[in-house]
Amino acid sequence: MKKQLYSALSLSIALALGTSSAAINATEDKSQKWQVDAPQGEFLDAKISVTQGTWMNVDVSPDGKTLVFDLLGDIYSMPISGGEAKQLTSDIGWQMQPRFSPDGKHIAFTSDQGGGDNIWLMNADGSEQKAVTNETFRLLNSPAWSPDGDFLVARKHFTASRSLGAGEVWMYHKSGGSGVQLTKRENDQKDLGEPAFSPDGRYVYFSHDATPGKTFHYSKDSVAGIYKIKRFDRETGEIKVILSGMGGAIRPTPSPDGKTLAYVKRDDFQSSLYLYDLESGKETKLYGNLERDMQETWAIHGVYPTMAWTPDNESIVFWAGGKIHKVAVDDQSFETIEFSVNTSKKVQKALRFAQDIDQTQFDVKMLRNVQVSPNGKTAVFEAMGHIYSRDLASGKVKRLTKQSDHFEFFPQFSRDGKKIVYTTWDDNEQGSVRVVSASGGKGKVLTKEPGKYVEPTFSPDGKTVVFRKTRGSSILAPEWSLKPGLYQVSSNGGEAELISEDGYQAQFADSNDVIYVMAQGKNPELRSIELDTKKSRTLYDAEHATEYRVSPDGKYLAFAERFKVFVTPFVQTGKTISISPSDKQFPVQQLSVRAGENISWSAKGDKLYWSLGPELYHASLDGMFDIKQDKDADFKVKSGTDIGFKQDMAEPKGMIALTGATIITMQGEKVIENGVVLTDGKHIKSVGSAAEVAIPKGAQVIDVTGKTIMPGLVDVHAHGAQASDEIIPEQNWKNLAGLSLGVTTIHDPSNDTTEIFAASEMQKAGKIVAPRIFSTGTILYGANVPGYTAHIDSLDDAKFHLERLQKVGAFSVKSYNQPRREQRQQVVEAAREMGMMVMPEGGSLLQHNLTMVVDGHTGVEHSIPVANIYDDVKQLWSQTEVGYTPTLGVAYGGIWGENYWYDKTDVWNHPRLSKFVPKNQLLPRSMRRIKSPEHHYNHVNNARVAKELQDLGILVNLGAHGQREGLAAHWEIWMFAQGGMTPHEALRAATLDSAKYVGLDKHIGSIEAGKLADLVVLDSNPLKNIRDTDKVAYTMINGRLFDAETMNEVGKKERDKLFFE
Repeated sequence: MKKQLYSALSLSIALALGTSSAAINATEDKSQKWQVDAPQGEFLDAKISVTQGTWMNVDVSPDGKTLVFDLLGDIYSMPISGGEAKQLTSDIGWQMQPRFSPDGKHIAFTSDQGGGDNIWLMNADGSEQKAVTNETFRLLNSPAWSPDGDFLVARKHFTASRSLGAGEVWMYHKSGGSGVQLTKRENDQKDLGEPAFSPDGRYVYFSHDATPGKTFHYSKDSVAGIYKIKRFDRETGEIKVILSGMGGAIRPTPSPDGKTLAYVKRDDFQSSLYLYDLESGKETKLYGNLERDMQETWAIHGVYPTMAWTPDNESIVFWAGGKIHKVAVDDQSFETIEFSVNTSKKVQKALRFAQDIDQTQFDVKMLRNVQVSPNGKTAVFEAMGHIYSRDLASGKVKRLTKQSDHFEFFPQFSRDGKKIVYTTWDDNEQGSVRVVSASGGKGKVLTKEPGKYVEPTFSPDGKTVVFRKTRGSSILAPEWSLKPGLYQVSSNGGEAELISEDGYQAQFADSNDVIYVMAQGKNPELRSIELDTKKSRTLYDAEHATEYRVSPDGKYLAFAERFKVFVTPFVQTGKTISISPSDKQFPVQQLSVRAGENISWSAKGDKLYWSLGPELYHASLDGMFDIKQDKDADFKVKSGTDIGFKQDMAEPKGMIALTGATIITMQGEKVIENGVVLTDGKHIKSVGSAAEVAIPKGAQVIDVTGKTIMPGLVDVHAHGAQASDEIIPEQNWKNLAGLSLGVTTIHDPSNDTTEIFAASEMQKAGKIVAPRIFSTGTILYGANVPGYTAHIDSLDDAKFHLERLQKVGAFSVKSYNQPRREQRQQVVEAAREMGMMVMPEGGSLLQHNLTMVVDGHTGVEHSIPVANIYDDVKQLWSQTEVGYTPTLGVAYGGIWGENYWYDKTDVWNHPRLSKFVPKNQLLPRSMRRIKSPEHHYNHVNNARVAKELQDLGILVNLGAHGQREGLAAHWEIWMFAQGGMTPHEALRAATLDSAKYVGLDKHIGSIEAGKLADLVVLDSNPLKNIRDTDKVAYTMINGRLFDAETMNEVGKKERDKLFFE
């Protein structure tokens, strides 16, 4: 049973530490810097009493008498003989990697207490802590002293478009400064770190991922060798490889006399401690039972914890197996240095909010491609797969057309406001470009051949339509995908002419002969293209632009950057103008306070419109760029108008009785033999034995004797396309494959915001057949990618990003490798205030994972990268409500779990995948397989850790990561069992616990009267053989029963064939 010691009321850790409560007041002074040690929130005290620890960095004092180590984000010291450890640092900042100065008077360490990971110093007794570095983005860790005690080297972290980045070795004076670079990264994805000085100070050793290429890859071959130990010569600048080859080489640790290098390498799959004679080159194995190192994953905090020589060169002190050990160099005699730690940690209450998904109606929030008529009286948009118009005066909403044969997308007004051009999609006929009267009616087809068409726009005179043809992705039929690009066609129809193979978001300004398009250069660009000559020029670029819109009169340029809308005078200089919100070349005005997209102009170019979900905003340019402009004028628009509408939730009619089955209810251990599940519409009406449930007259009875009924699978870390270039197919084979294998709910923690929330609403309304779809939308990315980067420097910044996602339907967000701890804390606090959940990217970084637990995230997504956890982690985590979704199919630390199933089973021949997955998606990945020994499959270790956490009461959840449509969810279940879970425990993780994790357990996750009817009928009993979970006979989603083999709804007409059937 968990002990939860929540403070009465939402108290600050500042109060707990006796500091000012003003530090955590919800109305904090905006000028006040966020304090990692004193964040806002709700806290509990986690009591820690341990004699073992996880992934502990150790060091020995120069006199050989004292040992320092880190444990759960604090640094401790004790006599080298062992005993009760003295705590040198305190909450909530995370301190690690302590290293004694050569004179023993100071300790260098890594700490995030200043906001993000930096190098700090303190006296050997823990007093007078001081930052040496003060980086806010290129963060630092892994300090090591120069022999003279004046300098420190450390690993500096660099990211570009991929968030986990690469390292460089930098050197700093102990008193501070900006430092100097010693090694330059070869690329932005191959790691380098673990620096250490040679005793004479001339050399700096380090480890480096030296595998070929510039891209980081998972599941690398540790036997062939991943890391090399290299040496930087401070006199010549030369870098030389010292150790490499089979098993790799990491954690270089020179002896005090400089004659020997201790290091770690792999023997087979086992990490071992070796000695390397720097004179003879002789390698000697010293100890063969280290913890599994992190060569096969991201390891920015070190590939193995720091270890230390004793000053007499006779022994090495290191961590392994949860303990600190000392091994003698000469005779390899071995002893354990026992320690004990008794402390408490301040831990935030985890974010989890119940979601009400059982309603008769819902608010349509994902309005796509919102456009306002030139006269400002009407808005058109796409929602629920069709185009709607809204009279902005009366609020009346109506369909633009009455057809039900195809979906409609991308509406755009003509300049006179009389016509609307749009595109269509039909799975069988593909797409077209059409024009319809703005008052409604039947659309006229302009294009002569089918295709994937998007982003149509009228020329100013209305005679020409320009559109983009795309290739489409794997969820759309491959035919009619040749010659993608921008095309023009007469607005009366006819042959389409290719304008350019590049560019998107085509638009006109004041000329019928020139279009403006976005294109991707080094940065997102705005280009002009002459329609007659096809000559293209780049006019503007911006580092984070996601939209450019030139006014109809050609005088102004509106652009969206970092999710906000700006406007500036439109200028052409013959050269590319780099622009940004802070640009000083020409005036730039911010118009949106909240986020915005779908920019459109009034006919005269004097008003600008944009939207955020269901909200429409507008701003007048009157006086904005006048000579006599009021310097205090504020043109930012703070509020908009809700132009959305309500939609009925789908609900089938009638009752269905499933009879004669074994029912795994997930109400505790309750299993009903010869049971009946009776549904009424979308709800479960009653559950019980045949003797207990009376079947009403008129109910449809399905005899499932000999089969097993269980709740539908809930995949809380799913991925997969719901659209292609915003085109949502009428039938998505990925969704059908998932349903055919019993996945009835997905939560996707990283998907295109507009695509997945549009699909989610269409599923709710019954417009498409799919699992229940929930998502975070686009991630809050810590790296540098336009449309993804979420810049967070304050609590208000965090609220801005959460609000923009909440507006379109998100109840959760994905905090994805925000580099600084304070940023991650601000996201958590913003979510707490807004009633949202935060699913962070685990990122294979144990120390960051543990801060996520401490800071109260909803859970940790992806496996923690260590092979084993010990009492420290168990005690800490078990006193929180933070969940764990290990995504074993892509588990860190070794070969991905999915490779096991490709190796050991005939995935290519699976009957459901063969039916619902195109061959070109299934066979190339599955027919020819790489084989590996059983003990190299590290996912079993990850699964064992998940079982240990589940035993402590932690919610362990199914997350298939989109690795193999539907089937990967069963792999997760089977891998849970490989890690030691009983069949019932594995099934609970896949159903009820996953539903609890995302706040849905009131409505799904177990078979109970009153809950929504999401069920799976299996041919066999998985409690007897867990590998039978994929033998699905029927899937029921929201009360609709489908034959899982065909995905035809029982008692209804056959579905249309998929494009590859």
